Amino acid sequence: MQPFRRLLCAAACALLATGGAQAQTALDNIVKSGVIRIAVPTDYPPYGFVGIDLQPQGLDIDMARYVAGKLGVKAELVPVTSTNRVPYLQTRKVDIVISTLARNAEREKVVDFTAAAYSPFISAVFAPKTLAIKSFADLDGKSVGVTRGTIEDQELTKVLPKGANLMRFEDHAATITAMGAGQVAAVGSGQPAVSKLIQNQPQLGLENKLMLSQSPNFIGVPKGEDKLRERINEIVVEARKSGESDKMSTRWLGRAVGDIPM
Repeated sequence: MQPFRRLLCAAACALLATGGAQAQTALDNIVKSGVIRIAVPTDYPPYGFVGIDLQPQGLDIDMARYVAGKLGVKAELVPVTSTNRVPYLQTRKVDIVISTLARNAEREKVVDFTAAAYSPFISAVFAPKTLAIKSFADLDGKSVGVTRGTIEDQELTKVLPKGANLMRFEDHAATITAMGAGQVAAVGSGQPAVSKLIQNQPQLGLENKLMLSQSPNFIGVPKGEDKLRERINEIVVEARKSGESDKMSTRWLGRAVGDIPM
């Protein structure tokens, strides 16, 4: 029996080794196919939206094309929402995610991230100037809109008083529309999306009431794909050092990248 057990052990070890080798095939497959499938937002200006020519554009779109160019492959842009972007990565419908994805402990359980961030992101609670909000306690009894699955959703869930009504919408466009239509008293969102609403509907008198987070954006990679993660990280670092990231950020956010991880 002892030789048989040794044989079983050797076979199992060989299977594990083969599985480990096969697990990290994403980068090889991308290079071989000449295409990288990248999850991007198309409902969240200025990071990602559809222009008048019906083509996606924005900071995340520029970064996606930059990454593909550095890999020497074609970028296949896959529109996602904040709700499905991580599941798309987990089920390998996309190779990477470049969609205002913040890195946190919960997400790191299912997604690997580049060590370097590619752009800044500020989240806050916005409401009309006429609404007195000095702290999260002042949101008691009020409806607050948020996009499901976003960093704003996670942060507001932690700090809102029990009497507040957190209304979750499926995408950023629906959240902003709800604020504009008066369906919610306040909204938890990234600065860029609300800035466009302020510009389009100045009569709302929206202003930044409470800071939620200042979290930079990272590129998400499937768990265990270390070769792909390391190569994508090299590209992000190169973009940061060469000033390309600053150019993208200035073009779309009106400011350089600033002090974020590299």
